[in-house]
Amino acid sequence: MDFQLSEDHRAIQRMAEEFAQNEIAPVIDGYEKAHRFPRELIKKMAELGFFGCVIPERYGGSNTGYLSHALVVEAVGKVSGSLRIPFNTIAFGPAATLNLWGSEEQKRRYIPGLMKGEILGCFAITEPNAGSDVAAIATTAKVQGDQYVLNGTKTWATYGSVADVILVYVSTDRAQKARGLSAFIINAHLPGISTKDIDKMGVHSAPTGEIVFADCRVPQDSLIGQEGEGFKICMSTLDNTRLTTAAGALGMARACLEASVKYAMEREQFSQKIGVFQMNQEKIADMMLGVEAARWLIYRCAWQKDQGIRNSLETAIAKCFAAEAAVKASGWAMQILGAYGYSTEYPVERYYRDAKLYQIIEGSSNILKTIIAQDALNIRKANR
Repeated sequence: MDFQLSEDHRAIQRMAEEFAQNEIAPVIDGYEKAHRFPRELIKKMAELGFFGCVIPERYGGSNTGYLSHALVVEAVGKVSGSLRIPFNTIAFGPAATLNLWGSEEQKRRYIPGLMKGEILGCFAITEPNAGSDVAAIATTAKVQGDQYVLNGTKTWATYGSVADVILVYVSTDRAQKARGLSAFIINAHLPGISTKDIDKMGVHSAPTGEIVFADCRVPQDSLIGQEGEGFKICMSTLDNTRLTTAAGALGMARACLEASVKYAMEREQFSQKIGVFQMNQEKIADMMLGVEAARWLIYRCAWQKDQGIRNSLETAIAKCFAAEAAVKASGWAMQILGAYGYSTEYPVERYYRDAKLYQIIEGSSNILKTIIAQDALNIRKANR
């Protein structure tokens, strides 16, 4: 087993880290406080090829692989939870899903624009009464002439209010439940689509909202694959977006660790650096354990995907562990910095707010633990 990154991977990692530190870190606190959507930074990220690691060159990607993608996301996620998000809403939501499942015409129509940052994407799964239970999706698409007519409400769609294209999962046959789900790729500016932003605790530079479809008419060629294939398409999308989420969580855990170490060796109490106190050392050690374990779970997961290995189980493990590590690290960092951690003078309060999201999105920790446990118990094998 080789645990060394290749020179190409190291070059990609350095480029992403330099961009994150030089372009994102100096401005992100101001963006977050103003709830400003950083479209220009997303465009710069696209120009550097950040979103195309798993996309073939003929569609504007670099095809450098899943491990390259994870390294880039980790670097960006270390400085901003908000700017980690377009790796899902652009790279692994619409683009990678179309690359795997879309028609040639759909790929050529949408993927190059997504890669260049000229159009923004989002994907819409969750509904007011359908979250973890994807089979409960109630939004419908019914054939009328040469079109489908969509009706229903999606919620918690990140970039829903700013997207140009929506990957949406709907029911084309309610009686079939999961087997009646279908996937569509549609123009977000069509008549019959309205959006509303949702205020939330963190990631304030990543607008998240509700999307309402009211007799929205879309061409039949908006259907991805065949009717009834939506559930398996959705699960394959989540297998990818969970890797992105895990890599972002790893970056955030690293940020919490570094902020804690720096503060612990600067702050003095009782005539000593607070880093010499055993209780703080235990927190630092636990953060380090979480970072290192998460890193290798994620890198293994990405490597397996690069080899074409089906790894839904390993993806669930990596995402679940990394999310928990980020939340724990943000809590320990808050304790080490004390009142300064609670203050907006330091970024730790932002890390604390943003970290919680990792336990919720792309499959909550509870759902992922269910997948892991059922595999271990031979109730339902994740990699079947």
